[in-house]
Amino acid sequence: MRRVSVFGATGSVGESTLDLLARRDDIEVAVLTGGRNVARLAKAAIEHRAELAVTAFEECYKPLKDALGGTGIEVAAGPGAVAEAGLRPADWIMSAIVGAAGLAPGFAALSQGTTVALANKESLVTAGPLLLAEARAHAATILPVDSEHSAVFQALVGEDIATVETVTLTASGGGLRDWPLEKLARATPEDAGKHPNWDMGQRITIDSASMFNKAMEVIEAHEFFGLAPEQVRVLIHPQSLVHALVAFRDGAVMGHLGAPDMRHPIGYALNWPARGDLPVARLDLAAAGRLDFAHPDRARYPALALAERVMQQGGASGAVFNAAKEIALDHFIARNIGFLDMARVVEGTLDRFAARATSGRAPTSLADVLATDTEARHLATEVAVSLRHAP
Repeated sequence: MRRVSVFGATGSVGESTLDLLARRDDIEVAVLTGGRNVARLAKAAIEHRAELAVTAFEECYKPLKDALGGTGIEVAAGPGAVAEAGLRPADWIMSAIVGAAGLAPGFAALSQGTTVALANKESLVTAGPLLLAEARAHAATILPVDSEHSAVFQALVGEDIATVETVTLTASGGGLRDWPLEKLARATPEDAGKHPNWDMGQRITIDSASMFNKAMEVIEAHEFFGLAPEQVRVLIHPQSLVHALVAFRDGAVMGHLGAPDMRHPIGYALNWPARGDLPVARLDLAAAGRLDFAHPDRARYPALALAERVMQQGGASGAVFNAAKEIALDHFIARNIGFLDMARVVEGTLDRFAARATSGRAPTSLADVLATDTEARHLATEVAVSLRHAP
């Protein structure tokens, strides 16, 4: 039996992971973690006979405890409890907590030398070198779960990374890709929260519309695969059937195609290094009819230029970028700023942080990353408030 833990079990990636686990009889679940949706977390813990269920919010302890009363399932609450749960022995751990909150449990999981399926984008963006060094130090394995990075990972099986010229990540363009540019400033959270191809949560769907999600993935690819900034490219691909392209120095291009279903990259990581049967739709290219590609409009998607800036600057800029993006998204969802203002918040935060004497120092510990995250959130809030009150 393989022991598995799922961090972020009540999110879209977590629920897709649980769907796959439910179809197998060789899995035992050690830990499930979630947020405020106590009912969903308790239901999943009971269905999968988890040993431990953890909510990230201390005030949710009693409701979770009550929901799991008499089941024998352990209950814990709070960020510290989530991080500590990363130390509970498991053969395979899904790291799918959204945001900087996923850093501590991810590092804890790696310290036990296990296999971590990484869906938490923030880990590589804010602390890529530290995360990879932690994995090496403990002989742990990190498997990418973002559909694009899983696609690149699969295309590189048996290949030498030194022979790669470029890696192209595809992007649907989000729910606002066909809006006139002049109309984007008036887009609402409801407008940006609709995706044409993927079924995801509100925050990541809005990040898709602004392309901040893809900007994060560009930085991730740079860090995980050790690519130079200029080697990572983006193409708009409305059908979301081609997930990534890897071009080699001999002119060959390896592409990864498949239906837009997160259960494929999750299942690949779960079965790795083998391939297993997965309940995903089979691709029918004749039915698809066509595959379209276009270069992204930088005026429509300023997040991509900001990602390039982060890769060039290095140091703590990834942590600043991520913190500012999260604050900007909070303010957009609260209708304090406009859709295009999110990029202005991130740019302004990077500018303010760069003016500080310590801005060029690279984080040397997780504590450094979290301290930068806290500082950047304060700066981003100042920028967002200034935009809100701008004439």
